[in-house]
This record gives sequence, C-alpha cells and structure tokens, in this order.
Amino acid sequence: MKQALFGKTVQELSEMAAELSLPRYAAKQIAGWLYRRQVSSIDAMTDLSAKTRELLNARYVVGLQEPEAVKKSKDGTKKYLFPVADGKYVEAAYIPDRDRATLCISSQVGCRMGCAFCMTGKQGMNGNLTSTDILNQFRSLPEQASLTNIVFMGMGEPFDNLPEVMKSLEILTADDGYAWAPKRITVSTIGILPAVKHFMENSRCHIAISLHHPVHEERKRLMPVENKYPIQQIIAQLKTYDLNRQRRISFEYVMLAGINDSLREAKEMVKLLSGLQCRINLIPFHAIPDSPFKPSGRDAIQQFDAALQQKGMIVTVRQSRGLDIDAACGMLSTTRKWHK
Repeated sequence: MKQALFGKTVQELSEMAAELSLPRYAAKQIAGWLYRRQVSSIDAMTDLSAKTRELLNARYVVGLQEPEAVKKSKDGTKKYLFPVADGKYVEAAYIPDRDRATLCISSQVGCRMGCAFCMTGKQGMNGNLTSTDILNQFRSLPEQASLTNIVFMGMGEPFDNLPEVMKSLEILTADDGYAWAPKRITVSTIGILPAVKHFMENSRCHIAISLHHPVHEERKRLMPVENKYPIQQIIAQLKTYDLNRQRRISFEYVMLAGINDSLREAKEMVKLLSGLQCRINLIPFHAIPDSPFKPSGRDAIQQFDAALQQKGMIVTVRQSRGLDIDAACGMLSTTRKWHK
C-alpha cells in the first residue's frame, strides 16, 4: 500500500528523499507543494524532475480525503464527516462567528478517557488518527480559506495521541508548512501530566484544560483521569512555566445542574487556580443519550460567572453552536447514522 506524503514533516520528507537518492533540496520542494501550493497530486509538482515524480508515484500518494457528508446548523455551524483508515470516520465542526471562523478538529476515532458527560467518550476508543488524518480535516475543509482559528477539541483526547498531534502542530506552524501563528491554535486536554509537560516545552500553541470540577473526589466521578493525574498536579506543573501574552492557558468547565454549578464549587475553583494566569470558559451542558446530567439554568451560570469575576478571574460564558446537528461541545460521535 502506498504511503501518504501529506502529513509528513520536512524532517520526514528529508529522510524519504535520502532513501530515494533525491537531491537534498527536494524535501523542501515537496513540502512547498503540499502545504503552500496545496496540490492534490504528485504530477502537479512541476519543479520536480519527471524521474523524481515517477519515483514518488511508485511509492506514495498525496493522501487527501474529501469529506463524505456535511450537516448545516441554523446558526451557520457545519459538521463534516471525514473518512480515515480502516473504513472509520471522524467528525469536524466549522464554526463561523462574525469576524472569526474556527475549525474544531478531531485527533482520535472515539476516546478512551470515559468522561461521564461526553458523547465521544461513550463511543469508546476506536483508533488514533495519523497526522495525515488530522491535517486533512483542515486541508480538505471547503471553508479553509476563511479560517482564523483551529481548536483540537473534537473527537478524542489529543494528548493520548501525542506524537501525531505534535507532528500536525509542527506542520501547521512551521515556515515550511502552513506557517500559522501558534496563537491561532488551541489544544484541549483532560490533563495527562507527561504529555502536558512535553507540549508546554515543545509547542507555543495555547492549551485548554478540561476541568469540570475543582474538587478531587468529585472530579474523579466525572473524569476517571483524576485518579492517575489529579488536577492539582496539572496546575502545579503549569505554574512552573513563564507565560507571556502570546501563550494562553484556559480551563473548560461544562456546567452540570446540581453537580458543579454552586457557589461552593466557584469558591473551590478560585482557590485551585490562585496564582495561575489563566481564563475560564463556562460551557452549557448539551444533553446526550442515557445521561443522568442536566444543564445548569441561566441564573446558576450567571451567579457562578459573577462569583468568579468578583475574585478577579477572567471568565467567558460560551454560546452553544451547532446544537441542532449534534455539533456542540461534547456531542461529536460517529456512532450515529449520517443522512447524506
């Protein structure tokens, strides 16, 4: 089976070029065609010799995949279904909002983390995506030219697929890749401590930590990862880094009625995050099948928001987007049937 060129870093392309006895500069030429000029075939790489293209065609394909289906929300959000390896699929959400347009990208087919309020978690783990699969959601998005931001907040736990996620970030931000500014990209994680360390030391992109409860024993009931990597350890690690205006740490907090939305939890959150430069995103819970949870009411969210802001916290209350097409936060899953 032929390998994909798309999704390879310049270093990997250099190693490939050496194996094929190609000139040293061929790797950067190929990267330029893949990521800057965005060709879809090897034959379109016209500054490569005919012999080089023949060698490449014998072993490689570009490796792009168009989305197979799309659903459009009444609010303008679009959810795309992308094919990946072994006949599986992932979902990606395109979210336009005035002068911003965000792509919510997936890193795994399903997820093994088992968070109690997440539809992707209920799907279970069905496989990691390659950097080819991850970046294809960006490259093959019909609205790619309008994008202002990318968030790794789709299906899967990005730090459970760290090597491929880091490769995709390198290609997105490298001068020989798409040359995106790191501040336009946010990676979300539930908090896998070794991966958090690696990411903070090897990437300049933003990080978003899924918090969802500030109390250890109660967070364990919602998020099994708390048993292995308590949130206090994650925050202690984050406090060791010098932050600047180009790097942001945020905390995602799904509001669950009667579970984590009282003033008690607000006070505990202030204590937990004290001394850390960060912002908090309060997210409405979106109902999923067979879930015991209910969304917090508007008054509860407003009181929670006010309690945090009174203590000097920077808080945003997220608006639900794509709810009518199951594209809102926590709803992505390929266990549902798509009507194409």
